[in-house]
Amino acid sequence: MQAEELDTHHKALKINLDPRWYGTLAEIGAGQEVVRWFFRVGGAAGTVAKSISAYDMTVSDAIYGSGDRYVSRTRLQAMLDREFKLNVDRLEERRGDTTAFFAFADTVVARSFKGGNECHGWMGVKFQSRPRDEPSQILIHVRMLDAEASLQQEALGVVGVNLLYGAFFLHHEPELLVESLLDKLTTGRIEIDVIEFRGIEFRSVDNRLISLKLVQLGLSGAAMFDPGGQVLQPSEVLYKKAVLVERGSFRPPTHVNLDMLQCALEKFTADPDVAGKEVLPVFELTMRNLLAGGDDVDRRDFLARADLLAACGKTVMISDYFEYYRLAAYLSWRTKERIGIVMGAPSLTELFEEKYYTQLPGGILESFGRLFKNNLKLYVYPLKNAATGELTTVDNLQVAPELKKLYGYLADRGSFVALDNFNPDYLSIFSREVLKKIAAGDESWTDMVPPQVADLIRQRRFFGCR
Repeated sequence: MQAEELDTHHKALKINLDPRWYGTLAEIGAGQEVVRWFFRVGGAAGTVAKSISAYDMTVSDAIYGSGDRYVSRTRLQAMLDREFKLNVDRLEERRGDTTAFFAFADTVVARSFKGGNECHGWMGVKFQSRPRDEPSQILIHVRMLDAEASLQQEALGVVGVNLLYGAFFLHHEPELLVESLLDKLTTGRIEIDVIEFRGIEFRSVDNRLISLKLVQLGLSGAAMFDPGGQVLQPSEVLYKKAVLVERGSFRPPTHVNLDMLQCALEKFTADPDVAGKEVLPVFELTMRNLLAGGDDVDRRDFLARADLLAACGKTVMISDYFEYYRLAAYLSWRTKERIGIVMGAPSLTELFEEKYYTQLPGGILESFGRLFKNNLKLYVYPLKNAATGELTTVDNLQVAPELKKLYGYLADRGSFVALDNFNPDYLSIFSREVLKKIAAGDESWTDMVPPQVADLIRQRRFFGCR
């Protein structure tokens, strides 16, 4: 029976046979793929008050108001708000005491007849969990990965039924709801790179944790947040921007982390190919950096780091791309502008460890070909030897003897940019030393981090601060 409940047919039928929910399904773009399931399984009269497909742009504008983009969060929200309000206005007096109203909507673009277009869409549900309750809402952004339009439409129908089933029956367990979105699908067919919970049923939900869950489950390769903690759609925020990414553990963010990004930003914006263009600086955490010694993420630790990075006023990315070439591929798919990656000299040394590329047929050569193919550059911050005071830089960094000529070739072509504009006072600061001082009650740690970071660590007692 449990297996049957996960089947799309049984999910749609269970919704139809439950007298509590009644509402509208409005779909734009690929046809009425979701509502079709409810008509197909029977009993739709108990669920569907109205089905609408405002396919024509002029018709859609007349109903939901004009906008610059039809496949957007804004258009989806307009659809949900209008259809939910109409249901309440028209039906509440007659059946409001026994019915929880809902509005489901999606606005998508599937594979066109000629092909080559981005296949994606916004999907959401606004619903009451019980009669006359305040509404709650779930929004998701999906990318359809099937090669054929008919398969994309089929996948949309399944994920739409999963979303409605989750909203009605799993809203009290948001993480289980997220896991259920790809029931009877695979990550090779649908990617979900944005999910947002809002409303009374989700008042205790932190959307950053839910987005982290997407990356953990493989539903998305990355998640992004603005300094206010708002979940961002990566394709939208990266589009037509030059991107500068600094990877780190940021536990906690120190003066060095900010100096690295600022020094790189000065060099990056001075590049003739970047000058005058909009640049997005990003702090990036990989899932490997977040795993607490196993397969589980320490959520309190993650939120502490996310809050501290937000206090620094920067966009944050969580990615499942441990290899730099995979991160580069993800970014270059979403922007055609220049990409830069900021790292310390030890990370550049590690980049030349061949053990990380055994899964590639072409080994380290293939990885570097992928990493640098769009003229990506690495901005390298020096490392100071505590004993001798000597600096390790792009010019004197040592790699394995058999890789020296490869290193020289990449250096000669300008793939490495030395960050010689650093603040020398920060070179002796390391996050691990900050953590030790915090644990020991040594207040000198406050001089090693930005003031806003120190204030937040004290206020919220992060990392065992007393």
